[in-house]
Amino acid sequence: MRRSDRLDATFAALADPTRRAILARLANGEASVTDLAKPFKMSQPAISKHLRVLERAGLISRGRDAQRRPRRIEGKPLAEATGWLEQYRRIWEGNFQRLDELLDELKIQQPNDDTPTPTGDD
Repeated sequence: MRRSDRLDATFAALADPTRRAILARLANGEASVTDLAKPFKMSQPAISKHLRVLERAGLISRGRDAQRRPRRIEGKPLAEATGWLEQYRRIWEGNFQRLDELLDELKIQQPNDDTPTPTGDD
């Protein structure tokens, strides 16, 4: 899978609040489908669909522990998404820094508020 396809799958999976909540739960350790479904008011098949989306994106994996198949979070796709976002964070920070410099420059150019302004009544 190409990097852009992996990013697309990651961001599509993260777009849903239920899937983000599942990932947040898995950040604390692996869990069974039953455990992951508990906080949600949805059917087991609906939770399973969310899990399949997360698995296809590579955000979670399925283990095998006797009869159980616990899910666990996988960090690589999140690291790739973070790296992609980091490029833009640097750009935004540079833009904000230039904006701060411009605002500081404009403050220096403005007259002091304590200085009386001419009224034209003279």
